[in-house]
Amino acid sequence: MKEMRAAPGTVLAAMPDLGDANFAHKALVIVEHSQEGAYGIVFNQPIDLMVGDLFAGHGVLKESEQQVFWGGPVGETEVQILHRVPEEIPGGRELGGGIFLGGDLEAFARISAAEPERVATLTRVCLGYAGWGAGQLDQELLTGSWLPALLDPEVLFGPGDESAWRRVIRSIDGMGGHSRQPPDPSWN
Repeated sequence: MKEMRAAPGTVLAAMPDLGDANFAHKALVIVEHSQEGAYGIVFNQPIDLMVGDLFAGHGVLKESEQQVFWGGPVGETEVQILHRVPEEIPGGRELGGGIFLGGDLEAFARISAAEPERVATLTRVCLGYAGWGAGQLDQELLTGSWLPALLDPEVLFGPGDESAWRRVIRSIDGMGGHSRQPPDPSWN
């Protein structure tokens, strides 16, 4: 099988007709993709939780009303924090394009408490992640299930709903018209 790798920081948009209900009209950022498998985080599906719900026992974060997002169907209790402020949240791993994963939780708590509106535009808190076994994502990329796109921080940290997927699709040359396609063509 031919290998097709997505580098960390690459955004993948599900093809409009992707039949997997978990990923229909989803966009995700790749964290890792190797021979052993792949790991990414969906960033455009808000869920009915706030950061304060996740950190109810934390002295500062328990007050946060920042929206939480579904990161994927694997490890749905694992918190993933994406951000673009490494100088304020040190210790994260750069994915590319100035986007980082993780970092110092207490630093995140400090800026969350001090500037909640600002931090909501600079961070994305997700539960879970998307995972693929060896060769699985390679195959999905080769068959066209996912469309690779450049990372745009304004999209990643924007509204965070299906419109983010549409913006990613529109950013890919020749794909703009597909952004209006429903997940199931029979809906037309």
